[in-house]
Amino acid sequence: MIQGSIVAIVTPMHENGDIDYTAFDQLLEWHIDSGTDAVVVVGTTGESATLTVEEHCQLVAHCVERVNQRIPVIAGTGSNSTQEALFFTESARSHGADACLLVTPYYNKPSQEGLFQHFRTIAEAVDIPQILYNVPARTGCDLLPETLQRLAPIPNIVGIKEATGDVPRGLQLVQELGDQLTVYCGDDAIAAELILGGAMGNISVTANVAPSIMHEVCQLCISGQAGAARELNSHVAMLHQNLFLESNPVPVKWALKTMGKIGSGIRLPLVELNPDFHAQVKQAMVAAKIELNS
Repeated sequence: MIQGSIVAIVTPMHENGDIDYTAFDQLLEWHIDSGTDAVVVVGTTGESATLTVEEHCQLVAHCVERVNQRIPVIAGTGSNSTQEALFFTESARSHGADACLLVTPYYNKPSQEGLFQHFRTIAEAVDIPQILYNVPARTGCDLLPETLQRLAPIPNIVGIKEATGDVPRGLQLVQELGDQLTVYCGDDAIAAELILGGAMGNISVTANVAPSIMHEVCQLCISGQAGAARELNSHVAMLHQNLFLESNPVPVKWALKTMGKIGSGIRLPLVELNPDFHAQVKQAMVAAKIELNS
């Protein structure tokens, strides 16, 4: 079972928008050295929406090869097209990913029956552990607990990333489905409380810039050390908020640039962080004792 701090890793890019594989490799090594428990590649934070199909598959294959089984690699393979999600999921399986993360289909707003059929079709077609991903604020649809109840018996549907930002909703999933699915938090701001309540990990944006702290927070929560977990989490609480002052991954890529970890590349329609927010992001980084280059 994959658990702990799971970084939703950024995709570093050169100024012209090409993927910077050298910087990506350096990030992976830094995460492994820092205790990050697993990595999600080509998720939302990895700008999957603007990668080409070829880039998407190539980046998963590259990540698997570079990590070389040192930590689990979870490939983002969701799509609003069931056939495309099938293609990405099979590609990830063939390239050796440990699991896949499948976001609910966005924009076309399927019904609950449509969501059930979508995820069942992919799970029955591709033999790889699959974590479903519910983020209604981005997708326009909500994978309801009763639909998860229907999906949970499918053997290779193994988890749910719950990113509604709703602690009671997350705790409901732990209580009702925790014996069938691993529940992961998809919202850094509530991750500590949700893991203390029985979730098994956090698929994290904050871990991009504070990997060792996020690893330790998750481990303290999993082991039930609530006081120590909350105290340590308070050091990064401002990051949980300020890394979302603009759409993810705009602030976190800017933060990594100020740390000297990546360049300034980001793909349209996203642009670099508005200067009006620079001071707030830096303030959060200083509070977390993150070393800045500029």
